[in-house]
This record gives sequence, structure tokens and C-alpha cells, in this order.
Amino acid sequence: MRRLITARSLVLQTPEGPSLLDHPSILVEDGIIRTIATRDSSPLPAHDAHDEHADATLSPSFFDIHFHGAVGHDVMDGTPAALSAIGRFLATRGVGAYLPTTVTASDDATLRALAGIARYIGTPESSGETEGARPLGIHLEGPFISHAKRGVHPPNLIQPPSVPVFDRFWEAAEGKIRLITIAPEIEGAVELIEHVTKLGVRVSLGHSNANTAETERGLAAGGVSATHTFNAMRALDHRDPGILGTVLDTDSLYAELICDGIHVHPALVRLFWKAKGRDRAILITDGMSATGMPEGEYLLAGMKVTVKDGWCTHDGVLAGSVLTLDRAVRNFRAFTSASLGDTLRLVTANPARLAGFAAEQGAIEVGRPANIMVLTNAGEVAAIYLRGRKAE
Repeated sequence: MRRLITARSLVLQTPEGPSLLDHPSILVEDGIIRTIATRDSSPLPAHDAHDEHADATLSPSFFDIHFHGAVGHDVMDGTPAALSAIGRFLATRGVGAYLPTTVTASDDATLRALAGIARYIGTPESSGETEGARPLGIHLEGPFISHAKRGVHPPNLIQPPSVPVFDRFWEAAEGKIRLITIAPEIEGAVELIEHVTKLGVRVSLGHSNANTAETERGLAAGGVSATHTFNAMRALDHRDPGILGTVLDTDSLYAELICDGIHVHPALVRLFWKAKGRDRAILITDGMSATGMPEGEYLLAGMKVTVKDGWCTHDGVLAGSVLTLDRAVRNFRAFTSASLGDTLRLVTANPARLAGFAAEQGAIEVGRPANIMVLTNAGEVAAIYLRGRKAE
């Protein structure tokens, strides 16, 4: 099957930054991009089907590296039914890939969730024979976090960083943990950061009350990112900038942001953008099972969360979000006046590079899987192609 996709424009994400190609034509065969050209530069290639998006922009599909659930399902369920439903929903919001993200739970619950997610990754349901965003790896958020900045993570289940405990998680996950959130100030954190970094796991510093020196030790041990910047972090102090000041000041460090207008004020979104720039900023959702559902009460890894007016709270504390990445993109552009190409980089190329999937995610190039999103002038998702198939 040779499918031709044409549109008004195409956002290309290159190592040098985003660029815009006018009147593109993309030929997809067996799920792979075979040619990319412009309609003015060459005749249209032979094809079996032609999808014309005359007033739209093509982009790489989104990649959410911090996501807990949607449409009434939690990734901690770890079941094919839950992960399949989540994947189908995410595709409707432009997401082609994601990292199912755990929360602090008992060891038994965490091991069950990791094993279930690991089994699902790579099955026909997750690899393209059915429609939906693909889970590519696992983000382990907790239990190695700070009590002082735990958010809604259960205090009785938080643990000190432990190589033996992590190794049990690693074995259950079949080596599919790709990102881990750790508070660097806790005793044992540096040893664990060094250990997981050797395994190829990316370390994100977060849920942390670390001062500047403690943060710098975490970075020296292998930390490469920051978890939902501003949230669950020590506040900025002008004499000891702490983890937040270090995150904003360290050019090499990636940094997540929840851009829903609730977790972070628009003025600080603009500060974040000035500090991190188009190559290190990453937009995430921290979405929970209530995403895509009516207001009401939902569960986040067994904790009751109330959803009202876009706020997700447990005992008055923010507990994830109901944000979707397409909305995050529109919010970010509205708050910062960033270009479409630059903003799309924050949900495509940057998370792919951080998570180690830059060879297959985050760009539209010949030889890559055809994970292509169609955006309207208003920045809404009009269609998405996953592995060359148009999701309905």
C-alpha cells in the first residue's frame, strides 16, 4: 500500500532546529516514509491512496514522557485493556508514543504494574497492528522521592533510594525502564543515579527539596532532566538557588513543564522558555485517569482525586492533570508567543532525544516510521497517521 499525504506545510525537526516546508508530498509504503518532496519541485509519485490536507500543517506525532492515565484507566493497572484504551485516546490528541508513568505504591503493586506494562510493550496491540499511541518504555516516578516534596505520593510508601529495590523493579520491567525520577538529596540517591545511568536509564531530578550543592551532586552522578519544573520542588531562594535555580540555569539539562495554566503561572512559563529554550524544554501532561472524562472523582493509583474546573486534587493538593498535549501546545504558544515550529519541538524532538528514541520518534524523515500528525490553523488535531495508518 503506497499512501501519498499532501498538505499546505510540513514542520521538519532537524538537529539545527525546526524548518517549514511548503506544499509537501510524503509517500508512505508499508508504514515507512519513502520520499519527501514538494509538489512544485517534482511530480507526484505513483500511489494507491492520496490524502490531501490542503489547509493544514503536518508535524511529527507527539511524545508524552510523563503520563499516568486517561479515559478512566490508570497505567498502574498494567492490563492490555487499560493500555489499549489509553493508547486509542492519546492518538486522538496527536500522541503517537508515550512513557507510562508509575506513582509511589507498594512494592507488590509496582512490580505488578511494571510487569504488565513490560509484557504489553512490543505486543501486536502496542506495536502497530491496532490503532493507538505506543508505550515505548516506562517512567518510574517514585518511590525514591522526598517526603518534603512528595505531592500526593503516599508518605508511608516512599522509600530511600536503593539499588537492590530498583533492580527488582528493573527485572520485573524486563529492562524497559527508560526514565526515573529521583530526589538527589536523599541518602543513597547518588549511588542509585550512578547505577541506573550505567543501565542506560535517564535520570530526572524531581519531587525534591534539594539545595544547590545536593542538586549539583545529582547532576554530576548522571542526572539529565528535571521533573515537572516548579512543581514539587524547593522554591527559588536568592542565596541558595536550590534545585529550581539550578534547573533553570543549567543549559545542558532538559526540563519538563505542565503547561495547563494551573500548575505554573503564565509568567513563569515565559521565564522557563527564556531559560531552557527550544532544545531543552519539554512539555508533558502528567495526565491521570480523569483525562478525557467528565468532572467527578477518580483514582490515581488507588488515591481518590477530585476533578473540578480543570483542577485535580487529593486532600487539597494537586494530583496530576487532565491536560492533553495538543492543549499544552496551544497554551504554550498563547503564553509565550513562541513559533509553531519551536513549540512542536517541545513535544516531539526533545522528549525523543531525552528518552533515547531520537532514531525513531520526533522527526519526519525518509526511512522512519510514518508517525505524522495533521494540525489545523487553530492548532487542533485534524488527523494522525501511526506507522502509516490513519487512526480513526
